[in-house]
Amino acid sequence: MEVPIEKIVATYIKIRDAKEENYRAYKDKDADFEHQLKTLRSKLLDIAKETGATSFATPAGTAYRTVKQRYWTNDWESFYEFIQEHNVVGLLEKRIHQSNMKEFLESNPDAHPPGLNVDSEYDFAVKRK
Repeated sequence: MEVPIEKIVATYIKIRDAKEENYRAYKDKDADFEHQLKTLRSKLLDIAKETGATSFATPAGTAYRTVKQRYWTNDWESFYEFIQEHNVVGLLEKRIHQSNMKEFLESNPDAHPPGLNVDSEYDFAVKRK
């Protein structure tokens, strides 16, 4: 017995809605947990600053101070020149910008970068009425 298309689409939308609601609830709860953890890390940093300690060993576990560093540039042109000058392409991540590559290939159908692999598959999108 075949299931009517209408029932498949309705079920799809119902499951997608439930999934989205579940994800929203998860995100809200996760954000609350993150806020609580940030508050506790801040308190540990305050105590470390007051006491001069860099770590705390307790029966529950050990807390230790770390240094996070992030790097970015506001001048990509100069940064690219620097990379070429010092031959340090490893400072960049290797990945292809998906939508830009798709647009390039659509605009330049005869220009195919060597080593480029493409994986395509059919799928269905479902919109609510």
